[in-house]
Amino acid sequence: MRRGGNFSCMTAAMSLALSGCGGGGGGNSNPIGGGPTPTPTPPPAGRLFADPAIESLSVGEVQQILAQAIGEAQARGLPSTIAVTDRVGNVLAVFAMNGAPGTTTVSRETIGGTATAGNEIGLQGAVVPSTTAAIAKAITGAYLSSGGNAFSSRTASQIVQEHFPPAPSTVGLESGPLFGVQFSQLPCSDLSARFTGAAGSGAFIGPKRSPLGLSADPGGFPIYKNGVVVGGIGVSGDGDYGADPNILDIDVDDEEAIALAGIQGMAPPISILADRITVDGTTLRFSDMTVSDLSALQTSFGAVNGPAGAVVAVTGYTDGVIRAGTAYGTEASGIRRSTAGEFALPDAYVLSNGAGAGRYPIRGGTDGANVGQPLTAAEARALLEEAFTVLSRSRAQIRRPLDSRMQATISLVDTNGEILGIVRSPDGPIFGTDVSLQKARTATLFSSQTAAQQLLASPASAPYVQRVRTFLNDPNALTGAFAFADRSGGNLSRPYFPDGEVGRPPGPLSVERSAQFSPFAVGLQSDLIAGNIVEHLNFIVSNGGSADTAVGCTGLPASPAGLPRIANGIQIFPGSVPVYRGNTLVGGIGVSGDGIDQDDMVSFLGTHNAGLRIGGIGNADPAIRADRILVPVGNRQVRLRYVSCPFAPFLDTAEQNVCEGL
Repeated sequence: MRRGGNFSCMTAAMSLALSGCGGGGGGNSNPIGGGPTPTPTPPPAGRLFADPAIESLSVGEVQQILAQAIGEAQARGLPSTIAVTDRVGNVLAVFAMNGAPGTTTVSRETIGGTATAGNEIGLQGAVVPSTTAAIAKAITGAYLSSGGNAFSSRTASQIVQEHFPPAPSTVGLESGPLFGVQFSQLPCSDLSARFTGAAGSGAFIGPKRSPLGLSADPGGFPIYKNGVVVGGIGVSGDGDYGADPNILDIDVDDEEAIALAGIQGMAPPISILADRITVDGTTLRFSDMTVSDLSALQTSFGAVNGPAGAVVAVTGYTDGVIRAGTAYGTEASGIRRSTAGEFALPDAYVLSNGAGAGRYPIRGGTDGANVGQPLTAAEARALLEEAFTVLSRSRAQIRRPLDSRMQATISLVDTNGEILGIVRSPDGPIFGTDVSLQKARTATLFSSQTAAQQLLASPASAPYVQRVRTFLNDPNALTGAFAFADRSGGNLSRPYFPDGEVGRPPGPLSVERSAQFSPFAVGLQSDLIAGNIVEHLNFIVSNGGSADTAVGCTGLPASPAGLPRIANGIQIFPGSVPVYRGNTLVGGIGVSGDGIDQDDMVSFLGTHNAGLRIGGIGNADPAIRADRILVPVGNRQVRLRYVSCPFAPFLDTAEQNVCEGL
């Protein structure tokens, strides 16, 4: 069943993303119609990674995907809005069926029950255009997937909630491993590119933004061509946009069935489906619907285009023309292999402007007025290259086959939040690009001497400063005395502290009362960017009559460079550390893409190894790391965490406890 609310706010529309109902599975051996995994291409001589094959969707293939989804929607009597994107987030088409609801409502469901009209917080109960929900689902399927894993918006639902896995019987377990990832790829992000409507060089570079962040409402799947992820499909038709609190049951989900019909002939290889991947002993979920649930496929787009509805324009995303996808890995996609002048690493990928130039070339810090001796370009290069080297040796968490190499994105910033360089492995999931930058900036912000000052300057974040100080019994908290990794700040952002222990108070960066928590109202993270989402959705609803949200999220003060310090929102799951020169904070490094412990390790060891390589920089002194902070909880004290590195993480050695003592 679906749950929904009825808080109408089209002129103050806001939203985010998460799931609808259910479980996942299906008993047949080919539950989604996927094909066999292609034989992996061996890496070229002198390299550790193979480049993904150059594949993309044609206009005819986009039409076929739409026709198949439309036919299933007709068979189920659920007129829907259907979106198709390419791998880097370009919207290739949005089809609105006749009779499809024009809006969808963000769920009011909370830990404590259901928020009533007028008592919602965050994004609960918001009414948003169905087109934005469909686009967010499609982007989620494309961005969370790779050549080694196929994740859906149902998978996203499982890994972002307050307990993992989410079910009535798992209350008391820690939160999902990607808790907070729904607030990434935001429409205000300075990293995510925007649709311009004009063809030409750079028009289709990615990653593109999502109108609602990432979604975990079932009905979003990745699309594969010859075993290569080339895009995603998203379906919005039932008017509800929620989160699935119970993974133990199996749902009859019409939106998911419609999306599943759409990807027939272009489904992921069976061997890399989410339900072939385990995290902390829990099998992930891909789909509750199977091919046996589908009606006969409609394959003629001409038969439904017009009689069933039409392709529509969505302001800021598509002009209503069906487009072919842009092939990931090409200059036109904005993500390509680096040149020798950019990185000496033969496997490195970078973000580019579509015309041959890197978007974020390695550079020195911009914050000399604040730190005295900012990071140099040579130090920035050492940090990025050493972290990439650790990544290249590491065993993946969420990739198949087993013992694959980790794939992810690494971002480095200075204390102004300015980007000093970004490097990716060839097949890292796209979502990790924006998220790694969020992580780097978040660790830097919370470790800075001016964290409290900056947070107090915004009405959305000001109350959280006193809450942190009271919670930690430290009137000077957030003034640089302690170094906060994202794992540390994440501890303080959960609806229960310690994480998962029901009956405990919420962390000071979470909602004020744990019973109010939902994936659409998580506390500081969502409060900082709710206004940006409102502005953006009003821009869409007004067809450009009102201004779009500015480039740069949050209402925090601008850096001396004039840009927001947290220009794509904060992140609250692990994978980053601050970088120090002696006892002086000089920046932060973030990693995202292939397991949170792996992300922690790459950022921590990469920083340590860069210090060994070049001298003068490194991790925070152990005496000031956040894991020295003890928080009174009842009759005991709970220590914050800093980083957590996996055991025996490397493919080229049996070494264990690789972070111990550093």
